[in-house]
This record gives sequence, structure tokens and C-alpha cells, in this order.
Amino acid sequence: MALSVSAVVLLAIVVFLLVRKSGLKGGHAVVCVLFGFFLASSSFEPTITDLTTSVSDMIGDLKF
Repeated sequence: MALSVSAVVLLAIVVFLLVRKSGLKGGHAVVCVLFGFFLASSSFEPTITDLTTSVSDMIGDLKF
């Protein structure tokens, strides 16, 4: 749960910065949000969840 909340906050910040600095229009941001919402309820959801978990585990295993 903590990972998904952190990911949502991080992605929200990225979208906000894209809207403010890179010229992403509000309508485009809404389309991206709706795409993510419908993608989450599709048959691709388990694959995306596994990929996200694998990447986060890989980043967590990095030693600096």
C-alpha cells in the first residue's frame, strides 16, 4: 500500500510539473488519468503490477 501511495504522489507531482513547465494541457492530463484508470481495470493490470513491483524491488536492492 505504501508503494502505491508513494507512486501516486510521485506521478501526480510529475503531471503537475508537466502541466506547469512543459506545456502539457489540462485536457491531456485528464486523458492520461482516464487512460490509467481504465488500464488499471483491464487485463493488463497483473502484468503492470508485476513490472512495477519488480522495478521497485530492483531499485530497493541498489546499494550506494
